[in-house]
Amino acid sequence: MSAVDNEIIHKQLNWRYACKKFDPTKLIREQDWNILTESLRLSASSYGLQPWKFIVVQNPEIRKQLQDQSYGQTPVTEASHFVVLTYKETLDEAHIDRHVAEAAKSRGVEAATLAGYRNLMVGDLIKGPRFETIKWWAQRQVYIAMGSILTTAAMMEIDTLPMEGLNAAGYDKILGLEGSGWKTLAAVACGYRAVDDKYQHAKKVRFSAADVIEYK
Repeated sequence: MSAVDNEIIHKQLNWRYACKKFDPTKLIREQDWNILTESLRLSASSYGLQPWKFIVVQNPEIRKQLQDQSYGQTPVTEASHFVVLTYKETLDEAHIDRHVAEAAKSRGVEAATLAGYRNLMVGDLIKGPRFETIKWWAQRQVYIAMGSILTTAAMMEIDTLPMEGLNAAGYDKILGLEGSGWKTLAAVACGYRAVDDKYQHAKKVRFSAADVIEYK
């Protein structure tokens, strides 16, 4: 039996849309925001390696600077919360070792018992051909996390706007990411829709299930 009624899930997935205009007077409660950040932290990733960092920008001055690097999009400054999704530009054995150590600690085993798992990751992502395109691999993981926060927010009737329309290099400079090993990929504005946001009334446009779902 589903923990959440199927009809509720379907209703909330249809309720969600890309909010273009937020009500700046409506703020997300701290306990609700904590759930949204957990949806990022607990998101799936390849090998569980989590090659991401999520920067929650609350400083109004910084958000105004980011708006200038976002083609003037008002959700950057009007939304209750604004989170920048960054990815790890490259991957090294130290990151893998950190993950293995955390896995050993969480599961109450010796790190040495996970040597095979560690070597598999190193062989694939560090010493294998995928290392040449590792930043693309990392970006794909971050997009999984983006999907997680969008869906979780929809279940909570919190509006979101996923944003790729931004100058990533400009974001990196403003947020002090240059030379840090982290790079901006996208952002998500979170809050509550303004009553006059016309897009909330637009009918959702999707291909039919028959067009996009195939069974073999």
